[in-house]
Amino acid sequence: MLMNAAEYRESLRSLSPRLFVDGQRITSVADAPSLAPGIAAVGTSYDFAHDPALATLMTARQSEGGPLVNRMLHVNATNQDLLWKLEAVRVLCRESGCAQRYLAHDALNGIFQATARIDADRGTDYHQRFRAYLADVQERDLAIGIAMTDAKGDRSLRPSAQANPDTYVHVVGRRPGGIVISGTKAIVTGAPYMHQFLVMPCRAMQADDAAFAVCCAVPADAPGVTIVARPAGRPGEADAIFSARYGQSTGVVLFDNVFVPDDQVFLNGEWMHSGFLTSTYATHHRHSCIGARAGFGDLLIGAGALMIEANGLDPSRHGHIRDAMVELISIVEGFFACGVAASTYGIADPAGSAQPEPIYANVGKLMLATKIYDMQRLAHHVSGGLVVSLPGPDEDHNPETRADLQAVLGGRADVPASHRLAVGRLMEDLTASYQAGWYSIISLHGGGSPEAMKREIWRNYPVAEKRDFVRQLVDRGLAGPAAVAVAEGDQPGKCCDTGCEAPPAKVAE
Repeated sequence: MLMNAAEYRESLRSLSPRLFVDGQRITSVADAPSLAPGIAAVGTSYDFAHDPALATLMTARQSEGGPLVNRMLHVNATNQDLLWKLEAVRVLCRESGCAQRYLAHDALNGIFQATARIDADRGTDYHQRFRAYLADVQERDLAIGIAMTDAKGDRSLRPSAQANPDTYVHVVGRRPGGIVISGTKAIVTGAPYMHQFLVMPCRAMQADDAAFAVCCAVPADAPGVTIVARPAGRPGEADAIFSARYGQSTGVVLFDNVFVPDDQVFLNGEWMHSGFLTSTYATHHRHSCIGARAGFGDLLIGAGALMIEANGLDPSRHGHIRDAMVELISIVEGFFACGVAASTYGIADPAGSAQPEPIYANVGKLMLATKIYDMQRLAHHVSGGLVVSLPGPDEDHNPETRADLQAVLGGRADVPASHRLAVGRLMEDLTASYQAGWYSIISLHGGGSPEAMKREIWRNYPVAEKRDFVRQLVDRGLAGPAAVAVAEGDQPGKCCDTGCEAPPAKVAE
């Protein structure tokens, strides 16, 4: 069943999570004004699945002849699926800023690969359990929150060495038919308006951390679950041109002796596989983040173009404006091209799925994480300082000031002042508001901080292959294949096949 946005919103009424937003208990998620922009953003992933023009991007079949499912719940089978998913996320985030639901896609793909690997190594039945869970999630078209990032406590200590073990989610016991978990996940995207959470480890565990190596599915309103969240976007703010409509809530999710049935458990103590699960999810998610921030980049490019027009400038005649726009375009399409490359060179997994090529996925995510501030700077450059000095929108309806402001704050004669003001406030909302700061930080740290991408790039990049190739060039190929086998830092010891001869002694005249 493919729900639409209205049906998704109504489906939230069947849940009764223990939820607090800004210190207030929320009894009806579907009716909470503070969460409406987040529900609307997730809703785009539901409505777009019903648009015939977007059907190829937004829907897929998990198997030949199988039911149609939402792309955000689909496990990639081919490199083409990876590309369609990347493009789907860009389209969704161009509309909503951040559609959030793509995190479920990334987790489902990572767990699909990891459970097959664990079963092959340990003789477990996690993959069979997960496939049944996946089919149920797809059939009901659920919104799944990813509870991965633990509170972490003292970051110099491993999970098992923490003074308070609840800074990480861990298994605290077992009851007939399942396990019991406790702990804290600190950053859960869209937590208040998700149907379920997928709990995942956030790092590679060691033997002493076995209790912390747990992956399982938990209903958002399961007994013992508490969600403490912030509002989604800037609901109710008159100058929030974009983020009053679309936004994102993030939540801290507390698990207090939560029972999880065995058929919802996909990792339980197999610590040696936690690193693979974490890194595989991260690769999928960084690939999706590329599409998401490209969609946000589309918003900045479009708003910048409108602002330039309203200001009466022409990029073909004003080179500094053209150069700034071209730089902004180059950044956005540059990291998106990494996503395309990661899709095209995607890797077939033994589980039967496709994973983005990790180097390109991490390079693209690293680029967007460190360039998001340049994107906002360039948007400011082409817009001018008026975007943060405009009078508030209430002045648009003040009979004592409206006429004067409309007369002097216009730009081009054929562009109404009201249009210029509206575009200016949109640009402020996207680049210079609380919501803009959120976009910056989530781009920098979401999916792992830049250091995590750097480690993955270094771990996967074939530096040794390129080193050996250049070593052969330095040796002029005369040492042959043996040059490749020489220990790092050594040289063959001769530059000629026959060895070197000393030059003749110089005869004194």
